[in-house]
Amino acid sequence: MAVQETAIQQSFMSRTKRFVRDVKAEMKKVNWPTRKEIIAHTGVVFVTVVLIAALIWAIDAVFAKALQFLIK
Repeated sequence: MAVQETAIQQSFMSRTKRFVRDVKAEMKKVNWPTRKEIIAHTGVVFVTVVLIAALIWAIDAVFAKALQFLIK
């Protein structure tokens, strides 16, 4: 029984080491964005979020007014 546990542990350790090695190799292939690109993309996301929030607010206001009109 102890022999099987040792073999399983070694198998787990070798698979873990291989996984970490493969992750390092793949991370070297990643094309990381520049600081300028990150700032530009962040600006686009911020503007998009603000516009969508304003749209949702406007639609909510219209439905609230319509509901008030129907209730009165």
